[in-house]
Amino acid sequence: MTTRKRIRLVDGLRGFSLLGILLANMLIFQYGMFGKDVMHLFHVPAADKAAHNILQVLVEGSFMPIFAFVFGFGMIKMKESLNAKNRKAGWPLVRRFAMLIGLGLLHSTFLWDGDILLFYGAIGFLLLIFMNRKPKTLMVWSIIFLTVAGLIGLAPEDKAGKEMQAMNHRIETYVQSTVTLYAEGSYAEIKHDRNTANPLGDNAFILVLALISPLMTAPMFLTGMYAAKKGWFADPDENKGMYRKGALIFIPLGIALKTFHLLFPEMIGSGSGEMLGGFALSIGYIMGFSLLYTKFAPSSLMERFEAVGRLSMTNYLMQTVICTTLFYGYGFGWFGKLGVIFGCALSLVIYGVQLFASGWYMNRFKSGPVERVLRMWTYFSWDGKAKRKKIRTKTAAAEA
Repeated sequence: MTTRKRIRLVDGLRGFSLLGILLANMLIFQYGMFGKDVMHLFHVPAADKAAHNILQVLVEGSFMPIFAFVFGFGMIKMKESLNAKNRKAGWPLVRRFAMLIGLGLLHSTFLWDGDILLFYGAIGFLLLIFMNRKPKTLMVWSIIFLTVAGLIGLAPEDKAGKEMQAMNHRIETYVQSTVTLYAEGSYAEIKHDRNTANPLGDNAFILVLALISPLMTAPMFLTGMYAAKKGWFADPDENKGMYRKGALIFIPLGIALKTFHLLFPEMIGSGSGEMLGGFALSIGYIMGFSLLYTKFAPSSLMERFEAVGRLSMTNYLMQTVICTTLFYGYGFGWFGKLGVIFGCALSLVIYGVQLFASGWYMNRFKSGPVERVLRMWTYFSWDGKAKRKKIRTKTAAAEA
């Protein structure tokens, strides 16, 4: 199996993850960051409630981790590529993460509050600590972080507590105010609300969330790094057995754990079911897609997934531009009006367009516009490529 085919599988996996990310984000585009969790305020019909439950189990919290996995995988492959050119990976990665933070700040400030680029850039600096660690070390730390996340989730939801009730009241009051604002407001009004509103109210609570978020997401980043070092995709055809076993084990396990959380949200261990289930289902999806790739690649469909993956940042940002234009007041004003089922249908339409548009684009250009700028900044190179560093041998130095 050639290195090129290995890279194409990971590109396809990245492109596949964007489909699930769009399906999950569609809830935020339609109902807001806080509104998606209090959808009773939007008086959604029973069919939409059922669709929302399905999304909670199969999609939410299980596709974004795939993106994290590929992010960690890409870090190691980038390091290996630079080392092969006699260059160190430290500063290029630092510049890359810094630009992701910058793009994330611009994205969240001027377009949408569901940005992930800022977080990925920030956690990238933390991952530098693990970049040169052995695979076993990466897996141990992944298990440690996953265990901590599971232990945190053991505590049942305390909806009866005064502080929780007060926060829930603030959130519901805020969500009710956004229904009209986001559906009819101007760009300036929506931007001001996005950058100033704080329905959580408690800055200490926000700080705690900021501190534990890396713990919750680190396992998938580290598992991606582990996979790169262990060669999970070095020879996909040889690894069919691993992919098949992984899909058969982790997909049912993940669905069972997330269903447990959905059905018994106040039971002890329910939070663990959500966190561990999201991780398990993500691994299952990775294994499942990889297995399908070995069966159907090369094919037109897989090539289109690859194209979407190679343009992942451009496509991710375009999803924001398209959806905010459709749902916010300065566009079509569909906020809170379309419904979950039609939102899913819209996601499939948008992603379908991106499948074909990305394939068309990659047949004519080598990289996407955002990807090209990121590579130029990462490598300090106009062509977006790292130059091989010439090493003077002792013999050559002596002759000179």
